[in-house]
Amino acid sequence: MGHGPHHPHHTESIPMTRLERRLPRPKDLAPLLKLKTRPRSAVERRLAGAHTIWDLRRIARRRTPAGPFDYTDGAADGEVGVRRAREAFEDLEFRPGVLRNVETAETSTTVLGGHSALPFGLAPTGFTRMMHSAGERAVVAAAGRAGIPYALSTVGTTSIEQVAETAPSARKWFQLYLWRDRDLSRELVANAKAAGYEALIVTVDVPVNGNRLRDLRNGMTIPPQLTLRTFLDASYRWEWWLNFLTTEPYTFAFDKDGHGALTELVSKLYDPTVTFDDLEWIREQWDGPILVKGIQTVHDAEAVMAHGADGVIVSNHGGRQLDRAPVPLHLLPDIAAAVGDRGTVMLDTGIMNGGDIVAALALGADFALVGRAYLYGLMAGGEAGVARAISILAAEAERTMKLLGVTSVAELRPDHVRLMTRRTPVVPEGKD
Repeated sequence: MGHGPHHPHHTESIPMTRLERRLPRPKDLAPLLKLKTRPRSAVERRLAGAHTIWDLRRIARRRTPAGPFDYTDGAADGEVGVRRAREAFEDLEFRPGVLRNVETAETSTTVLGGHSALPFGLAPTGFTRMMHSAGERAVVAAAGRAGIPYALSTVGTTSIEQVAETAPSARKWFQLYLWRDRDLSRELVANAKAAGYEALIVTVDVPVNGNRLRDLRNGMTIPPQLTLRTFLDASYRWEWWLNFLTTEPYTFAFDKDGHGALTELVSKLYDPTVTFDDLEWIREQWDGPILVKGIQTVHDAEAVMAHGADGVIVSNHGGRQLDRAPVPLHLLPDIAAAVGDRGTVMLDTGIMNGGDIVAALALGADFALVGRAYLYGLMAGGEAGVARAISILAAEAERTMKLLGVTSVAELRPDHVRLMTRRTPVVPEGKD
């Protein structure tokens, strides 16, 4: 009869390392018990826990009514375009160089002939005082302190002159929609010039408004037609309501005296008949740099340069116009090559991390613009929130540069980044 495996009754004990114990001494505990200083204000305490733009977004969502938050956060139709723009940044691969001396990394750059402490600026956004009553004044003040440019939107909710007075030393650009009323367009350009704005951004991807479903459902149309649900959602955000009710009524950058009826003014806003030839008319009105925003093909980049532009902004309007439009980051290398040294190339749309900015610079952009990222900060904490958003992006950009092995923006090259995608273009049969 066979015997099974032998199982000894006693196993050999495993030796244990003997610990030498002693009572803790104050000098040993002191380094471990350094408590962080508690921020004085509620805003500072709120922002102290925000370490990414996504953190700011979560705070913003809690503190802002659904209407303004969704206006900022949303995009057109199925919101595929904005997801793909962000996905492009997520999918890319950084290719670092090692054993470089990166004790310091210089993030400053020159853009449109002037200095910027960081390689990005704050993009034009409409209806900014809906997000926080401090609105554009908070944004330009934060930009001025950070030493970066700020672009005021035609449909910003603070006048050209008020923004200029808020931060006289800040670099300010003005974003223009070409109105049906050319006299009004001419007046806006003249006002911006008189107020010291140094560059003009002409947005060309809005012949009509995109189909922004979140706004339609919330009643965030022009003029607003708020639903009961939207009103009730806003009712328990008491701080937002207090600011809204106790500060001056909204005025618009295009309505200097604040006397225009919103419905009447908006009826003049977008002109679907605008063509490349109209850029030459703008060139006659403005003697400073002109950037054309909304470029989504190489052909159009070359065409606007031929019609008097000094640069292009590769952008699909944050996915808010034509859904499933081209991904700006994927277009960037070809457009940068086409423009060459004839003008400035900027990238806008999808940036949520300072590493995204570094990737854009490596792939040929001279500069980047961020919109939603700072608006989340504005909703989370007013001017301090915008400053926090800038500092988060700046720290991420500097860290990414050091980890890539570069010490200045000028050292970034295409081989620092490899574009990758979970999608590839479908090529029709018989074509290369």
